Amino acid sequence: MKPEIHPNYQDVKITCSCGSSFVTRSTLADKNLHVEVCSKCHPFFTGKQKLVDTAGRVERFRNRFKGARPTNTDKTDSTGDKGSAGDKGSAETQS
Repeated sequence: MKPEIHPNYQDVKITCSCGSSFVTRSTLADKNLHVEVCSKCHPFFTGKQKLVDTAGRVERFRNRFKGARPTNTDKTDSTGDKGSAGDKGSAETQS
C-alpha cells in the first residue's frame, strides 16, 4: 500500500438510542457514532412492529379510513358481464 493516501482505520464505538452499544472499525475521524436504530431494536431483527408516529399521522390515517370498505378488484359492469358494453371482440357486435 502506498503511504499517506489511505484513511486512518480505527476502532469506533457505536451507540444506539435504545442504549445498546458495540465497537467496530471505521474510517470516521470521530471515535463515537450515535445511531437511531440498531440490530437489537430494529423490527426486522426483533420481529416486532414499532410504528414511528410523527405528529399523529398514523392515527389520523386510521381514523380517516376506519369505516372504509375494501374496493372490488373484479372488473364487471352493471349487468355482471365481464368486459365493456362496446366490446368489439364478442360475436354479437361483429357484423
